[in-house]
Amino acid sequence: MAIVLKKVFNQYWSPYIVMAVAGILSAVYFGITKTVWAVTGEFTRLGGHILELFGVDISDWAYFKLIHMEGTTFTRTDGWIVWGMFIGALLMVLFSNNFKIRMPRQKRRLFQGLIGGFVAGFGARMALGCNLAAFFTGVPQFSLHSWIFIVATAVGTFGGAKIVNTSWWKGKPVLQKGNTASIVKERKQIQPYIGAVLALAYALLIIYFYAAGKNMLGTAALFGAAFGILIERGQICFTSAFRDLWISGRATMTKAITLGMGVSSIVTLIIILVNGMDPVTKMAAPSTLIGGLLFGVGIVMAGGCETGMMYRLMEGQVIFLPVFIGNIAGATVLAYGWDHLGIYNALVKMGKPINLIEVMGPAWALISTLVLLAAGFLIAVIWQKNYRFGVGFKKGETKHVH
Repeated sequence: MAIVLKKVFNQYWSPYIVMAVAGILSAVYFGITKTVWAVTGEFTRLGGHILELFGVDISDWAYFKLIHMEGTTFTRTDGWIVWGMFIGALLMVLFSNNFKIRMPRQKRRLFQGLIGGFVAGFGARMALGCNLAAFFTGVPQFSLHSWIFIVATAVGTFGGAKIVNTSWWKGKPVLQKGNTASIVKERKQIQPYIGAVLALAYALLIIYFYAAGKNMLGTAALFGAAFGILIERGQICFTSAFRDLWISGRATMTKAITLGMGVSSIVTLIIILVNGMDPVTKMAAPSTLIGGLLFGVGIVMAGGCETGMMYRLMEGQVIFLPVFIGNIAGATVLAYGWDHLGIYNALVKMGKPINLIEVMGPAWALISTLVLLAAGFLIAVIWQKNYRFGVGFKKGETKHVH
């Protein structure tokens, strides 16, 4: 039993298994709630509520009408998906005794994280989704906008990798006195007990939701925690899925996410056909392309996407607090610019929602999606095999650094 617990809490899980399970759960969640696993929409609503606290009238903002502001973050399913993810990730961190306040060595990283989070939040909401709704859960909904977003995000992360590799972004290296390794004291096993108390309290909350007839809130809280557990134990970050390709040539996360989307696409289509449900389709427009580019640049500047930010913040990595704040701020500014600055008329209005099921039928929609995902998986395999240190380095090559 002790060995099993050690593997569960003290060892990270295979990202392939994690993403396959996440793909199945996201499909089931859609089947139950008729909505998808997403986070930045709720980030935007949080920004709206903050503005309201300061007396700002947002009742006529078109974007807030689009995403609906009814209730509070604690009375919405999307709210409990977010808070459930935070709590699920925190539980795993505590059970593994891994929580520790970690400050960045360079204080400039706090500001860079804020800027990166802002750009990512702005881009995500311009594209009507982040690495979840416009990516991982968007593809299994057979929405064309997701493929535009994925390509744009890939290009954006390549640009972001170039930016963070410059000397002006890196700054001067921080030198520390001494050349001997410090003795690391083993932390007392207090955190697992705190985690157990938190888990019990959260379980009682979920039971309360169901007992009070708030079934959708209970379901969202339950699935949110499950997603949080998975992303923390699998260390799932969509930023690394792209950034690692450009910088080190590693493709593990890329392949795992691609596999997860394939599994989710199959299960989601079955759920759609069996229940006669309508897939969630978002607007395919220039805003999708531009938003994806900005999102890609932003997540690399921030050092993590929305999912990566969430579990790393729960680990105590302070750098991701300004990333979180930046995400909310960027999404809120986009909400203002949607109609007040003419973003909708200039970049969104001419587009339209396109779903592959409607265009080519269920069978061909699934076949096309799986073929594209398989091609992406194969490219990632070849890339990892041939590129050792990222773009510009072939495997086996050595380059002298002057």
